[in-house]
Amino acid sequence: MRDGIRNIKVHAIVLILVIISEFIGVHSFKVGPGTLVLLPMLYALVIGAFMGPKFLKAVNQKDMVGAGSLVGVTLMLLMARYGTTVGPNLPAIIKSGPALLLQEFGNLGTLFLGIPLAVFLGLKREAIGAAHSVAREPNVALIGDVYGFDGPEGRGVMGVYICGTVFGTIFYGLMATAAAAYLPLSPKALAMASGVGSASMMTASVSSLSAMFPQMAEELQALGAASNMLSGLDGLYMSLWMALPASEWLYRKAYRVKYGTEPERPLAEGGK
Repeated sequence: MRDGIRNIKVHAIVLILVIISEFIGVHSFKVGPGTLVLLPMLYALVIGAFMGPKFLKAVNQKDMVGAGSLVGVTLMLLMARYGTTVGPNLPAIIKSGPALLLQEFGNLGTLFLGIPLAVFLGLKREAIGAAHSVAREPNVALIGDVYGFDGPEGRGVMGVYICGTVFGTIFYGLMATAAAAYLPLSPKALAMASGVGSASMMTASVSSLSAMFPQMAEELQALGAASNMLSGLDGLYMSLWMALPASEWLYRKAYRVKYGTEPERPLAEGGK
């Protein structure tokens, strides 16, 4: 982390990317009954991808490793920002408390579908990092702490994290408004369901819903932010105590079915 903090070049590039992305701003487009929302985070990610050694060579491998060590710091700032949104609407959030807490069990569905599919497509321990959750910021930090980012689990979670940032915002924005238009679901329920632990996905979804229901915009944003914050808090413990053990168990089962042998053990347990 110390190298990342001291790397002035990386901080300068990040600042420039933020300024460019914020200057472009948020753009939304109507797509059928849904709304496609493009956020500054998406522009920053796409432009940043071209800064690496294989494209513009603005940063090298050492710079990238140093920048990666600062992810945990930025996550703390993000959670603090969520708190400022939730506070003014606390009564409405408390009223919806049970629904917000129970929705976390829905996030476990990713591993039961994703891990067998990933194994049968050829992934090995990458499947655990990729499919134990929706692979957003808290889950990235969890995998980094338990397995490290240099191993297959780290590659898996980062791969899905990047795909989620690029395509997840588009998918969530369209899905939320399509569900609001065609399904008998409350906009409040859809706002709560959008908070899976991703700031970009939640923002895209809630922004689309707010455009459809402007009279409820403030309440929808508060419910989405609260749901997202809880996904980052209790969802983290659910991933640690339930999702990861279940993922390891399901991975072993799927591996035996596909390869007819025992899978390799994680590096933390002496695997290769």
